[in-house]
Amino acid sequence: MRLLLTFCLTLLLTAPLDASAQKTPGRQGTFALTNARLVTVTSDTISGGTLVIRADTIAALGTNVAVPDDAEVIDCTGLTVYPGLIDSGTRLGLVEVGSLSETRDYNEIGDLTAHMDALTAVNPNSVNIPVTRVNGITTVLAEPSNGLLPGAASMIDLHGYTPDQMHRSFTGQVLNFPSTGRRGWWDDRSPEEIEKQAKKAIKKLSDVWDRAELYARIDSAAAAGDRRAPTYVPSMEALLPVVRGEQALIIKASKASDITKALEWAAARGLTDQVILSGAQEGWRVADAIAAAGVPVLVGPVLSVPTRPSDRYDKAYANPGLLAEAGVQLAIRTGGAENVRNLPYNAGFAAAYGLGKAAALKAVTIAPARIFGIADAVGSLEVGKVANLFVTNGDPFETTTQVQHLFIEGYKLPLESRHTKLYDEFLNRNPGVTE
Repeated sequence: MRLLLTFCLTLLLTAPLDASAQKTPGRQGTFALTNARLVTVTSDTISGGTLVIRADTIAALGTNVAVPDDAEVIDCTGLTVYPGLIDSGTRLGLVEVGSLSETRDYNEIGDLTAHMDALTAVNPNSVNIPVTRVNGITTVLAEPSNGLLPGAASMIDLHGYTPDQMHRSFTGQVLNFPSTGRRGWWDDRSPEEIEKQAKKAIKKLSDVWDRAELYARIDSAAAAGDRRAPTYVPSMEALLPVVRGEQALIIKASKASDITKALEWAAARGLTDQVILSGAQEGWRVADAIAAAGVPVLVGPVLSVPTRPSDRYDKAYANPGLLAEAGVQLAIRTGGAENVRNLPYNAGFAAAYGLGKAAALKAVTIAPARIFGIADAVGSLEVGKVANLFVTNGDPFETTTQVQHLFIEGYKLPLESRHTKLYDEFLNRNPGVTE
């Protein structure tokens, strides 16, 4: 019996794995996408063009581009090439199953955890990542949540075996701005109580920032040799780059009153030039003030309901268009994890309800790239940029469109996910279903 068990275990360990359980690895090389419609985003669309990828870079594009001898040619007749889509606010890679606390790693205990870095918690093997990228999304902002200062958000590409391999250079501190108004229909606090609690919450934030500024002054004095270094406080150390103007501060605020207070607070602290507003679901109510402050906005989710019962049903859809009309620089976010794949449809609704198709495409490509300071690498089809792009058989904002090819950092990735595997399995059930 013992020998039989040993034999079975040996056979199990040495047998080839089921092919359906394997992940087909991506591969780099030289690729030529020929006869394609190239939507560059930052310049005119090119019809019948060729785009050459060499290693991780777009090496050439245009109508008179010679195909390298060593290139793998992909005929894109009838297909369109777009730059990879960018989601400007997600929990992708930080949570696997929302109902299981063991798989959630975006919510630290306490109000002040600025030293937490979302990048270190990203799971490169998340099932949600391939589900997301088969819709043309190549890059997302992974952000922590909850608490006053929950930590740093990081931009990641959706391919890699370690978080560091995935990191797309941008990191910014997140600030959940205190609520200054009624929290919802269930909130039965009196106006006086709401005002009292709002003042208390903002004072708490200001006290924390006073400490951060003092910590920075002591640290600078110590560096100059004028005094001892401050006692190490991880959260204060993490805020140093923001206090010194070296790092962005992503302020999450959605209600109009919160946005107004956040802009006032940032101006009083001299932080306006570093601030990026996130959420802004009532941004349309204070669009002129946001535009006057010159603060970019990561708006969304667009596929949402109005924040007030008295608002029109389509205010969430129209919000990006109204912000853009006021002159606000914006990008679109889903704020999701498993549904980040719906980013193109968030942009599609924004396009249909006032933003326009071209502006909506920019809001998920070059606009976020510019806001996050990574436009020299991604966000458009340009020679020298990183080859983050996808090929479709139609408009990416349409649900019927299929992505045909996908490249991230030049890696041609398989268009497979848990969804496609389940589709294939149940399409060919054996045994099938009998009446």
